Amino acid sequence: MPTLYFTVLFVIAVVAMVGTKLWLASRQTRFVAAHRNQVPPQFSTAIPLPAHQRAADYTVERTRLTMAEIVVSAAVLIGLTLLGGVQWLDLSLTDWLGRGYSGQIALVAAVVAITSVIDLPFDYYRQFVIEDRFGFNRMSRRIFFVDRIKGVLLGAAFGLPLLFVVLWLMNQAGSLWWLWTWIVWVAFQMLVLVLYPTFIAPLFNKFEPLKDEALKARIEALMKRCGFAAKGLFVMDGSRRSAHGNAYFTGFGAAKRIVFFDTLLARLSGNEIEAVLAHELGHFKRRHVVKRMVVTFAISLVMLALLGWLSQRVWFYEGLGVRPSLIGGNSGLALVLFFLAVPVFLFFVTPLGSLSSRKHEFEADAFAATQTDAKDLVNALVKLYEDNASTLTPDPLYTAFYYSHPPASQRIDRLLRHA
Repeated sequence: MPTLYFTVLFVIAVVAMVGTKLWLASRQTRFVAAHRNQVPPQFSTAIPLPAHQRAADYTVERTRLTMAEIVVSAAVLIGLTLLGGVQWLDLSLTDWLGRGYSGQIALVAAVVAITSVIDLPFDYYRQFVIEDRFGFNRMSRRIFFVDRIKGVLLGAAFGLPLLFVVLWLMNQAGSLWWLWTWIVWVAFQMLVLVLYPTFIAPLFNKFEPLKDEALKARIEALMKRCGFAAKGLFVMDGSRRSAHGNAYFTGFGAAKRIVFFDTLLARLSGNEIEAVLAHELGHFKRRHVVKRMVVTFAISLVMLALLGWLSQRVWFYEGLGVRPSLIGGNSGLALVLFFLAVPVFLFFVTPLGSLSSRKHEFEADAFAATQTDAKDLVNALVKLYEDNASTLTPDPLYTAFYYSHPPASQRIDRLLRHA
């Protein structure tokens, strides 16, 4: 593909992506605002109008911030690619470190650092302005920055060795380097799944065994009925950072854990907690986690094969504003450009992933209704929608494109059929 054609294709894709994102976000804000003053009929007796209005305002605020992020991220993307940012970084780091592994690793790290620094003000504003305004923020500024420092150190500890291995394979493993890299990537992901519950997560939160013996007995009985074994039931100090509540499974194989936010336990009854957990167990019984892992690994294999092909095409580099070195050492460049450009094109298949995820949520709800009273899950969801200020009236098109969970009205209506 000639360089000019690829450049034009990339620009068209960026414009289409940004335009679509902004259009969908504007639809969301208008739709939510238009329905701000009336609670949907199926929630009229459970959620008061002030709570509904608070959720609408919260959604609009967050969406408007996202719109600003979209514009800034697009500008940074163009600046790094077509306006020569990556080219300048590559030449500067090459002059300093050469075209060996150290120079290539530094290039990748520099681009990651730039994008992370660009994201930081938005994260800060979201946490200490929007979340604070709506009563969700319980995080101090010290915790905010310490969390990010820990994230950087963890990223370096895990990411830099992995990056070195990938670059080594790209240079030493021949034309099928991408296949070997995929094997390493899969192994790395599985390692993280095993290490996360016992090593990574405790660096950020405190986890204590569930002390409520009655609730523990109820949950263990549910797990036994569902054929699920976990290493333990834990309560996480989510209230230290946020008023939002949640529950989740973590780990893999024998390292699986069930984790409840302390904010969730404080708000829901025993029946409701059991129903929420039954929903999560539904994902396990329907093998959703395994299915998602298989799909993710399959997509990563295709993407790495595509990278293997593109990395040998001069137009791929030049079309994105970079002139590759004639003496080699372009692997770092290929990685950076690929991971900058590919999300632009993959954006347009986002609705497929969202649709699959919503389907899984409906299936997990249906399973929960066979193990517990569907009304308990309905009551739990209504409380969570209110407590988390989740809008009850999202724009249908925005929902179809982005939502990983079904909108509240659809989810509740379907659950009530099982009651």
